[in-house]
Amino acid sequence: MKLTIKIKKEVDAKYLKVDAGVRYWENGTVNGVDDVDGEEPKMPFAVKTGKFDYRWQPTIDLDNGRILNWPKGTTATTHYKVCDDGVYTLLDESMQEIKKSESYVPDILCPGESGYGDYIIMEINEEGYISDWECNQNLLMDVIKGDFDYEEDD
Repeated sequence: MKLTIKIKKEVDAKYLKVDAGVRYWENGTVNGVDDVDGEEPKMPFAVKTGKFDYRWQPTIDLDNGRILNWPKGTTATTHYKVCDDGVYTLLDESMQEIKKSESYVPDILCPGESGYGDYIIMEINEEGYISDWECNQNLLMDVIKGDFDYEEDD
């Protein structure tokens, strides 16, 4: 007999992998220069997925808001409209998937202001750190809301 059960398990999330379908690359700057829609994006981690399609695919250390393997000396800003064309994956310390969610942009990806579930808004310094980064349990639950049952501790 097949059964469906839910198991409550404590996990240690270390990274957030972003896979975002950016609508307008020109809403990002790299070293103070605007990207140009229709051209290959200058933004680090813009990954070509089709003849003319690119997706933004950074991996962020949740503890400190640093984008892994960010090119040293590069600064950037994003104000990317993504809407519901994003996949957000929580990873453990070994880069193994904990939970993947296809959803609106989670609040953790727009520190310092509201992205209204549609925008990734951030400033990234020359060391790859995201300005005003904050990570807590509520923000991480926002990453997986709607896909996962969880209970908050009292």
